[in-house]
Amino acid sequence: MRSPVIAIYSDNQSVRQSIVSALGTQVATDLPPHTIMEFATGNALRLYLDEKRSVDLFVLDGEASPEGGMGIARELKDEIFNCPPTLLITGRVQDAWLASWSKADGTVSHPIDPFTIAHKVADLLRQRNSITA
Repeated sequence: MRSPVIAIYSDNQSVRQSIVSALGTQVATDLPPHTIMEFATGNALRLYLDEKRSVDLFVLDGEASPEGGMGIARELKDEIFNCPPTLLITGRVQDAWLASWSKADGTVSHPIDPFTIAHKVADLLRQRNSITA
C-alpha cells in the first residue's frame, strides 16, 4: 500500500499546524505513513490538482476566508471524477448540517480535537482503500 497524500486547506496557519500535529506521520497502525500537503489558498490547492498530483483525502477548513472549505468541498465533489473523501472542519458542532450541502464525507468542529480528527481521517482513508482496492 502506497503512502496516502492528505491535502489540508486553511488560510489560518495555526489551524493547519493543529491538523498536522494531530495527524502526525501515521494516523493508525493498520495504515501506512502519510504525506501532508498544506494549502493556504484555494488557488494554490487548485494549481496543485491541475498539475495532476495525487490526493487521497482533503481536510478543509469551513471557516477559512475569503474562500471557505465548504465551497471548495462542493467544487471538488462536482468537478473531480471519483473525488477523494473530504473532511470538513466546521465552526460549531451545530454547523455539521451545512456540510451536507458541500457533499463532505465527514465533519469535525473547531476547536480541533487531535483524537477525533485522527480517528475521522483514519476512517476515511480506510473507506478510500476499500473502494480503490
